[in-house]
Amino acid sequence: MVDSPFLMRSLLYLFLFPLLAPSSEAAQSPKKAVAARPNIVLITLDTTRADRMDFLGSKRGLTPNLDRLAAQGVVFTRAYSHVPLTTASHATIFTGTYPQFNHVNDFGIPLSDRLPYLPDLLHQKGYRTAAFVASLILDPLDGTAPGFDRGFDVYDAGFHLRAHGGDRYKSVERRGGDVVDHAIVALKRRPPGPFFVWVHLYDAHDPYDPPEPYKTKYAAQPYDGEIAYADVSVGKLLAALRALNLYDGALIAVLADHGESLGAHGENTHGVFLYDETIHVPLVLKLPGNRSAGKRIETRVSLVDVAPTVLRSVGMNVPAEMQGTSLLTMIPGPSPSKPPIDEDRPAYAETDYPHRAFGWSVLRALRKGKYLYIRAPQTELYDQSVDPAAEHNFSVTSKAVSETLGVQLNDFRRKTTQTMVELAKPDPEQLQKLQALGYVASSTPDTGSDATDKGIDPKSRIEVSNLLHDAMLDVEETRYEEAVPLLERVLKDQPDMAVATMQLGIAQAGLKNYAAALGPLQKAVQMLPDSGLGHYQLGLALFETGDWKGAAPQFEAAVARAPRWADAHFSLAAVYARIDRVPEAMKELNTTLDLNADHYRANLLRGRILSLQGNPVEALPNLSKAARVQPESREAHAFLADAYRQLGQPLEAARESAEAERLRAPNP
Repeated sequence: MVDSPFLMRSLLYLFLFPLLAPSSEAAQSPKKAVAARPNIVLITLDTTRADRMDFLGSKRGLTPNLDRLAAQGVVFTRAYSHVPLTTASHATIFTGTYPQFNHVNDFGIPLSDRLPYLPDLLHQKGYRTAAFVASLILDPLDGTAPGFDRGFDVYDAGFHLRAHGGDRYKSVERRGGDVVDHAIVALKRRPPGPFFVWVHLYDAHDPYDPPEPYKTKYAAQPYDGEIAYADVSVGKLLAALRALNLYDGALIAVLADHGESLGAHGENTHGVFLYDETIHVPLVLKLPGNRSAGKRIETRVSLVDVAPTVLRSVGMNVPAEMQGTSLLTMIPGPSPSKPPIDEDRPAYAETDYPHRAFGWSVLRALRKGKYLYIRAPQTELYDQSVDPAAEHNFSVTSKAVSETLGVQLNDFRRKTTQTMVELAKPDPEQLQKLQALGYVASSTPDTGSDATDKGIDPKSRIEVSNLLHDAMLDVEETRYEEAVPLLERVLKDQPDMAVATMQLGIAQAGLKNYAAALGPLQKAVQMLPDSGLGHYQLGLALFETGDWKGAAPQFEAAVARAPRWADAHFSLAAVYARIDRVPEAMKELNTTLDLNADHYRANLLRGRILSLQGNPVEALPNLSKAARVQPESREAHAFLADAYRQLGQPLEAARESAEAERLRAPNP
């Protein structure tokens, strides 16, 4: 009874970046282009480990295109992320502020318009701005990154939840080649003047499923296959820039938002731990005119420094609110009298994900000198000069060092935290979308409190996180039989984990074990009374068991908590229609169609109700739309035939009846 919201928006950049003759800049020589305000290309590689880059020492041969760029740019060999989550890390990259300052420390948290924001600052100075993102997780309108489109002329996203049996790469994400194709079309149609283009590639994020020939070539290591494919996509974009004579004069930054654990320290993916596998990231800066090509900066730097660096590179002032520092001071300049600054820069990182998703302790980390210090219920201290893999915790034998770094971490976080941005939480529809990507999302708002040294240490429960992650992807892929035992193992360890309880109910419902689904879903709603998603899923199970009157208040609760959730409004309408509350059903259907004019089932039900009420004139547009949205729907054609008969149009009625009969017949 639920219709996934197919909201494929048109490619706005075809209109906002109109077809024009190449700008005068494109005809300039690279030397002249450098003198003007340089174009800026920012490429973010999602979930990409530093140790997979050949220019950072890998021997896997995965990154020839990035290696070529690195040879023409400045490589920062020790760059670090501040949070191992996509949305939160990108917030830091673009605002130049730490997570504890911008408060975008989880998915679905709105980016406050009170924060400095690189695209907006550039746009105010005359830059044309465009974003091309690869995943629902960075979709500001229909995804989990509200506010990220501020300052962009074009924000190419348009993702939606996947329908049963649908293509992942045409719903919740796009492959890198498709994202780059969109960007290249826009570049060819760019208007005059300088531009800022952000291209985000999501390929290395799990589930690892590279296209051919990488799927076969890297069958034993599919993550590497995704890296190799992403490199080819980057190469395609760089080749287009060269062909358009835009490469040499441009400022091009390539970086990862975070890495991937791949089993290190027991974590399969990312989000929980703060070790180098997820925090050490590649960072390359190709300056206009390829200045300082081939330089390698060994000093530790952070992603919070990226926005200030871009601004200073194009001659703009850095807002006082930005907490990062321009990296240009580290790069050798043309004057030998001004040597680069080469001081140790501590790198801070944090993750609230263990606390918000599982109720465990949050983690904070400080990299300073040769040490990695992690504040947790069980303190960790590593000497990375001799233990780069962080395998030997010597915090107990070096209490003085641990205590000193702990005080410095606390002091740093206190100085870099602010509360001018209101704390927020994602809405229920955003939670559903996050779970479709394999993330656990809490409906409990951040209290702003520091939960380290309290509760369960994530190190002791990491297998629970792995199991739940795999189970949620199984649910998303409709592998319900595989999901159920995984969820039962999670709940055996943590019986009061609300998200796992809810997922078990969803999986049982997916197996049509509705009676078995009711218990977990009712328990989940009791544990999370403010969860619109919980009420919605319970309503679905009650509906399928025939308890329509019991389902109605659950859908009402879901709608109250997520007024823009089209599917929740439709489900409430369907229940109202079943219990003879037709006027209220029509009101909910109207709301559904206001939110999503192409909602198949809402068009079908509204048209059928109007037809049964003897109003085929008003029914016809809805039924016609339903048939266009899902041309293989037998019901839509049958209901259309009935409406045409009422209108006295026998030829049209016969045509639709014949189509309904054709769809009824089994395939040969």
